[in-house]
Amino acid sequence: MSGFFDTLKGWLLFTEPAPREQFILRENENEGDGSLKNSQEGAPKNKRRRRQKGNGNDAGTAQPIGRRLADNLNAVKIRFNVPTNSDVMIREFDIVVGKKAIAAFMIYYDGMVDRKVVNDDILLPLMLLSNLDVKSDEARVPVYIRSHLLTHNQIKEASELDQVVGEINFGGVGIFVDGMDSAFTADVKGFEHRSVERPNTEMVIRGPQEGFTETIRVNTSLIRKRLKDEDLIVEDVLVGLRSKTPCAMLYIRDIVNDSLVAEVRRRLKSIQADYIHDSGEIEQYIEDSTFLASPHMVATERPDRVAAMLTEGRVAVIVHGSPFALVMPTTAFELVQSPEDHYVRVPSANLLRAVRLLAMTVALLLPGLYIAITNFHQGMLPTGLLLSIEAAREKVPFPSIVEILIMEISFELIREAGIRIPGTIGPTLGIIGALILGQAAVAASIVSPILIIVVAATGIGSFAIPSFAYAYSFRILRFGYIILGALAGFLGISLGLFLHGLTLVTSKSFGVPFMAPFAPRTAGGLGDVVFKEPIWKQERRPDYLNPKDEVRQPKISRGWIGRQNGGEDQNGG
Repeated sequence: MSGFFDTLKGWLLFTEPAPREQFILRENENEGDGSLKNSQEGAPKNKRRRRQKGNGNDAGTAQPIGRRLADNLNAVKIRFNVPTNSDVMIREFDIVVGKKAIAAFMIYYDGMVDRKVVNDDILLPLMLLSNLDVKSDEARVPVYIRSHLLTHNQIKEASELDQVVGEINFGGVGIFVDGMDSAFTADVKGFEHRSVERPNTEMVIRGPQEGFTETIRVNTSLIRKRLKDEDLIVEDVLVGLRSKTPCAMLYIRDIVNDSLVAEVRRRLKSIQADYIHDSGEIEQYIEDSTFLASPHMVATERPDRVAAMLTEGRVAVIVHGSPFALVMPTTAFELVQSPEDHYVRVPSANLLRAVRLLAMTVALLLPGLYIAITNFHQGMLPTGLLLSIEAAREKVPFPSIVEILIMEISFELIREAGIRIPGTIGPTLGIIGALILGQAAVAASIVSPILIIVVAATGIGSFAIPSFAYAYSFRILRFGYIILGALAGFLGISLGLFLHGLTLVTSKSFGVPFMAPFAPRTAGGLGDVVFKEPIWKQERRPDYLNPKDEVRQPKISRGWIGRQNGGEDQNGG
């Protein structure tokens, strides 16, 4: 009972609280209580300045590996903040060479490596198989360890500490041996990752059902599995001054233009950011124009699409930690194409492309045309339809521009909320929210029924665009056409189309005009640009890419037709 009365007394009676110093986030960490300073005592003072000079490989900034094991151990502990970092594992052991025991240690991140591989392929040979009868020649010790003791299949020798740190951060181990001015690194990745699954944003009915994951080597292997070409180059590039995010630049050496490869490599290596987490950040750093609504490169999670674009003479960039690959350069017409177009027959593919072109027009211009017609060009409508629209809008207190902006913004809110809500509730919220909101708005005479149809058709049209990044650009530009249509009717929309087209024809993606092969007109023809032509007629690669090998297939690719008709045309006529 005493505890109850004490609690009640604390509630009813005022007690002056004990004085407590409030935390203040100071500009300099040394102005605090010194706890952080003491826990990182000995850390490099100019760490930020050193890393801003490069990725740790610049002459004069790289720290060489010394011969004394104690110095290397101390340098490693300082670099990895040991013992503050609890997941950094350091294992010390001895290597017996002849009759001489040589001290050594191994360092790695717990949870980033495969423990079984570390124990069986590294520690076991070094600790148990090293006591063989060999000459204890110090000059031969590194060669003996690498060629006889380390049974792992991916062993590198590094002479600088930054190289070892980079391998450890990417799931490797570092092995330091006393008396050696170099260290061994082994690739023993064992961190958890997502398995290969279906693509979530580019689903097709017919075609491969594999999508990229967040592991860079899994993604490159998915592309190699499809191309099977020894001329496919996978070039590693580290991006990020601190994160050193592994990126892979893929291209087919005897097809792609060398200047395109050099430009992509230059832009990647010129990024001076501390941390890079996703391919979306890479895209923003290397794109030609920041404020153009349309994307300058294809972001896809389909390995088959990347492989197909590589065979045309393009370059792909895969970022570790991102399931989306970037392919450049691109044009406006390729962003409308779907991977499924290559796997279905010509009539079906052309029907789908015609539907997409209609969907693009509706998503971009329908609201603006509705505003222009109802405000300025009523004579273009049949009398019955015009009277129906005016009767539906009779009780609406707002002008057409306010009415359509309310519905467009409401539709964007419902779509965004449906995406952010997890699980199956999201689509349900989108459907029910749109129905209830639209019905309530019409019943309250806030908007007219015809406007609900216009906004719904516009939303459906934007969903029919295969590239979600390209669909975002239409969602942005749609509001501009609405304002132009409200200000000047068809004249304003025509002005918007002129400025929009002028912007597109003057923009480029890695040196390629964005509206190619129409503006400018190229010599490669217009096959498979707007509408698909038969696959056996696609004999040449896109001319605007200037590939080394322009011929994709011979003129008679269907050999059975040529043999059957004595070399006649493949049409069979």
